[in-house]
Amino acid sequence: GKYGSVDGIYAHLDELTARQQELFRAAQDHISLSRELVTIKTDIPLETTADDMILDLAWTPEVEAVFKEYEFPSLIRLVRKIGEAVSAARGAAAPRSSAATGNNSGLFVPETGEKSAFGNNSVSFVPVELTEITDARIAINLVGDTIFVADSHGVATVPLSSADPAKVRINHETLRPESELPGAEGLERLEALLADPQRTKVGAGLKQQLNALSLLDLEVNGRLEDTELLHYLLNPESSHKLETLAPTLLGVELEASDAPAQGSLFDETPGPDHIKETAVLIPLADVLLQRMDATDPRLKELYDSVEEPLIGVLSRMELAGVRVDLNALRSYADGLRSQVVALESEIRTLAGEPELNINSPKQVGELLFEKLKIDPRAKKPKKGNWPTDEKTLQELSDRSPIIDKILDFRGLRKLLGTYIEPFPSYISPRDGRVHTTFNQALTATGRLSSSNPNLQNIPIRTEQGREIRKAFVPGDSDSVIMSADYSQIELRIMAHLSGDSHLQAAFREGTDVHAATAAKIFRIPVDQVSSDQRRIAKTANFGIMYGISAFGLSQNLGCPRAEAKKLIDDYFESFPSIREWIDGTLAGARANGYVETLMGRRRYVPDVNSGNATVRALAERNAVNAPIQGTSADIIKLAMTAVDRRLRAEGLKSRMVLQIHDELLLEVPHAEIEAVRRLLTEEMQGVIKLNVPLTVECNYGTNWLEAH
Repeated sequence: GKYGSVDGIYAHLDELTARQQELFRAAQDHISLSRELVTIKTDIPLETTADDMILDLAWTPEVEAVFKEYEFPSLIRLVRKIGEAVSAARGAAAPRSSAATGNNSGLFVPETGEKSAFGNNSVSFVPVELTEITDARIAINLVGDTIFVADSHGVATVPLSSADPAKVRINHETLRPESELPGAEGLERLEALLADPQRTKVGAGLKQQLNALSLLDLEVNGRLEDTELLHYLLNPESSHKLETLAPTLLGVELEASDAPAQGSLFDETPGPDHIKETAVLIPLADVLLQRMDATDPRLKELYDSVEEPLIGVLSRMELAGVRVDLNALRSYADGLRSQVVALESEIRTLAGEPELNINSPKQVGELLFEKLKIDPRAKKPKKGNWPTDEKTLQELSDRSPIIDKILDFRGLRKLLGTYIEPFPSYISPRDGRVHTTFNQALTATGRLSSSNPNLQNIPIRTEQGREIRKAFVPGDSDSVIMSADYSQIELRIMAHLSGDSHLQAAFREGTDVHAATAAKIFRIPVDQVSSDQRRIAKTANFGIMYGISAFGLSQNLGCPRAEAKKLIDDYFESFPSIREWIDGTLAGARANGYVETLMGRRRYVPDVNSGNATVRALAERNAVNAPIQGTSADIIKLAMTAVDRRLRAEGLKSRMVLQIHDELLLEVPHAEIEAVRRLLTEEMQGVIKLNVPLTVECNYGTNWLEAH
């Protein structure tokens, strides 16, 4: 900027600092070459001109069909706009979108008033009266205070009164004039359609619809075909939303829903787009069912036996909710805040910085790496701050006592901010209970997750985290919280899948499987296994079956990498069947691009053939993990359905309120304790036949911590 060019700098070299003069003189021999290398050459003869590079694209139904096949919704909008601009520039009208004229699936999307056939089902946007809905398969779509019902004849729009979803009876005097309501006859017809067990109900996100309809005192019976769940089984890691599937699979463009992701359906405003949305539900379900048959018939069996029955089970659990003792939680939170303040003071004293903001990664990084120099070899990233993530700090925790205190401080802050302080906002004014949302079509492995609040991530390994469970209590003093937990289910599944005789024998004989593993690895009798050897074997059992590396195992055990590698080698030498199963699973993943659970649930792992070693290693861990964790998820889902069915069949008042991975939580009246314990053990242990027995631990108490 001052001298205009490199030559200008050399002409005024004596004006620079001594250090700068030294550097420029050292660079003088090669600096001209460096300048040449970074100079863009503009004198190369090119056959292509800038005009030749103007995009020349006609937007045709064929182009759109390709984009839809590969699921490029945002590119469809972008390239369509470019294509139309190109056509307009040429003075020609752009072709109509295939969403309106036809597409490669063979579906013609009619204008209002027209009808067309898709497979064996008629698709129509024709407005009809509710009395004209007569098919054995109907689509339902509850939006705001209106329910849309469709079959091959058309779409009926039925306004309901739902001003206050806390009321369980429909009040015809609110929201709408009497003339706009369906009237007694129309309401009876709607109730009959929904309650008819012979009629299949098709929808998107049916669990949320069941919950909302239940609050309106409308019962839904019959088989459920949920497009989100059907697509989830076909392609678990892509979007299952209606506005994504309809354009891709049917060629029908839909507006994105305004409904909040986990919000109330009562908050949405019904409109004309919801008629179109409802009309495509049955054709979309047909396409998905056809794809299941073409992909693997077991997927349809998985839907029928696992996912479809679970919709109603989860709906009942969400509606039931669980009681949280807010007073106990507040008292515990006050104690944690006192610990946070004390830790903050200790850290500032150790740091010698009374104004240190421990919540600032920048300040913490500068303290640890620049002032305290806990790792003299560490190099600060060119962009950003020093790394102070949990993994980095744990690896350096032996360098200074301040690190453990910082980790403890962060852990307590997370406990408060994530799991304790938000709880009061989740208490329902309807019944004073917490109603989490169970996500049935979210995880790649088939496991359920929960949100608003997330109750499945409450930490259980720390004393502070376990204390949160004390706040989960029964709804009244005449009941208890009962916990039923599968014991070591993933290891049992590994024993079954691998066919390893030693593991299977340990489970059949009821011996301590980790001690048996230690005895095998260390080549000693079981009764001579030390607690430390058992701990090592337990870490190996759970780590190695998920493809843990020597480095990862060394981190978990706190031992040298060479020692961890020898442990892995000894493990596979002791359990060759497990090595063979892992190798076979990876070979199948490389050949097929996916792995499967015992019941046929798929997880696609295309990166298992990646040339990038890091990406490939992650895909390989997922490939080994998915059949085990996915089979475990299928088993617990089957168990939930079996337990729910039996509770209702026997007329018991006990009810499931939570599911946390391999654990079921129930609210049980004192009079039903023994009956429910027996029921849980029978149903959960007998839900599937493996080569090793499933074992259930069942306990109860005045709160979740006692029960667990």
